[in-house]
Amino acid sequence: MPPELSSTPCDFQVKARMVGKRIDAYLASRYPDYSRSVIQKVIDAKAVLINGQPTKASYKVRLDDEIRVWLPELADEAPIPEEIPLQVVYEDEALTVVNKPPRMVVHPAKGHWSGTLVNALQFHYDTLSTVAGENRPGIVHRLDRDTTGLLLVAKDDLAHRNLAKQFEQRTVRKEYLAIVSGVPSRDSDYIEKPIGFHPTNREKMAIRLPEDGAKEAVTFYEVLERFDGFAYIRCKPRTGRTHQIRVHLAHIGHPIVADKAYSGRDHLTLGDLLGAGADNADQVLIDRQALHAHNLFIRHPLSGEDLALHAPVPDDMTTVLAALRLHRPRLQGGPR
Repeated sequence: MPPELSSTPCDFQVKARMVGKRIDAYLASRYPDYSRSVIQKVIDAKAVLINGQPTKASYKVRLDDEIRVWLPELADEAPIPEEIPLQVVYEDEALTVVNKPPRMVVHPAKGHWSGTLVNALQFHYDTLSTVAGENRPGIVHRLDRDTTGLLLVAKDDLAHRNLAKQFEQRTVRKEYLAIVSGVPSRDSDYIEKPIGFHPTNREKMAIRLPEDGAKEAVTFYEVLERFDGFAYIRCKPRTGRTHQIRVHLAHIGHPIVADKAYSGRDHLTLGDLLGAGADNADQVLIDRQALHAHNLFIRHPLSGEDLALHAPVPDDMTTVLAALRLHRPRLQGGPR
């Protein structure tokens, strides 16, 4: 049986960029808070009408199809406060900036209803903005679960709207540090490739065409240090698409180290640097994507003062860099 459906349907019309997409995939991309299985149950319950008629999941949408769908109500309960420590980088009456650790999800979502940053914020702060909804109090922007570093939290709605406008107008400057596989041939470059949902894996993003729903994405990178088979780079995204840096770097052939989704491996060991027969070859140097939100430059939402915020390189990335400098120094005559 499908979940209890809303009494109010959603109505919309198919645009040109979505023509030819299966209706189940179309709805899953349009409503990412619902799993594909829930979408399938809604279709089976004849709660998806196309031009007034029930449809099958395999139907491929056409230009100007009129779609009406009744979806289940999403739970929007306030997250439960949890006594989870926070590393605060900056704080005043309008906002807090935290240094997010690895393996912490930013806000409650499917499969992660506790242990999130929002659960911790609910414990530590009496007031947080409500602009993003009851289950995302204070959250102005996101970081992926295994990405560390700076994240803004608004304490009231005025500050939240001001900060959100800065992101929308692209006046916020963000700098990330990453350790990647391979050595880029250029000292610096722009990657300009649109990003959209992966065609078959809902957990991933991919380089797609605009007609497939992809959005503009631009990342500037510069190489800070080169090693034998690896590089340490700084990334400055000009846009803020989901998984943007990870997708762009993988696209140019230099995926982030230990990024399971885009490199195929979820850890880096000493043996990866020295060979399987080396002593302590099984020692894990890092077991999450080597990506860190290092610097953040914003205007204070109340005073207008320019703020330059900084989070030090995390221990696991420092460990990898030390191992690379010791065991994988750049070969003479190798790539720059």
